[in-house]
Amino acid sequence: MRFLAAIGRSVLGLLASIGRVGLFVASTLTHLVRPPFYIKEFLNAVLFIGYFSLPVVGLTALFTGGALALQIYAGGARFSAETVVPSIVAIGIVRELGPVLGGLMVAGRVAASIAAEIGTMKVTEQIDALVTLSTNPMKYLTVPRVLAATLTLPILVAVGDAIGIMGGYLVGVYRLDFNPAAYMTNTMDFLEAGDVMSGLIKAAVFGFIVAVMGCYHGMNSGRGAQGVGRATTNAVVSSSVLILASNFVLTELFFAA
Repeated sequence: MRFLAAIGRSVLGLLASIGRVGLFVASTLTHLVRPPFYIKEFLNAVLFIGYFSLPVVGLTALFTGGALALQIYAGGARFSAETVVPSIVAIGIVRELGPVLGGLMVAGRVAASIAAEIGTMKVTEQIDALVTLSTNPMKYLTVPRVLAATLTLPILVAVGDAIGIMGGYLVGVYRLDFNPAAYMTNTMDFLEAGDVMSGLIKAAVFGFIVAVMGCYHGMNSGRGAQGVGRATTNAVVSSSVLILASNFVLTELFFAA
């Protein structure tokens, strides 16, 4: 019975956590459409989440595109299908690898930073000070970051897609001896607008997840440095897992036969 009781406590704890996150998401969505709006906080979040994340997303996409071209060429050579490299690289980057890897990179950088910042504010009672000054912490801390991440991550992923395709192009032309014009023609012929849009929609969802998880764990941080550290770790882990899970769901919705 102790074993069954332990399982029951774990399940109830999981359901309680899901409920708390659901209420936090619902509260965030309701505050998104109600004034006041803190434009300065939103612009600062756009700069931090979008512009400062561009180098890591760009480098990730560049090397991923190059490695993907090498792998597809090696696999296609077994069936004399080396010519599929440009199209498969473009589709793989735009549909899956661009949004997922971009989301994971931003999760590691942004979710941790948001959780640490808000968690420190909670530990030092700055959030209580905001309430004393009649400032809603959800409006001032959560909404600008969630809105900024949701809007900027698709832009980051679009730039990352272009860089990733360029990485495949560089490897294909200068390492695998593809004709430059033929490589670009194959890329453009097989890439459709629906492929690009599906990746950008995924990126918006991933940006929402990253910011919400960072804010949620920061707001619910424990006391002391250990509590802030645990909140930071939980923010990154939960963001990464939810990105991968939601990617599967969105892929099923977009591309199910």
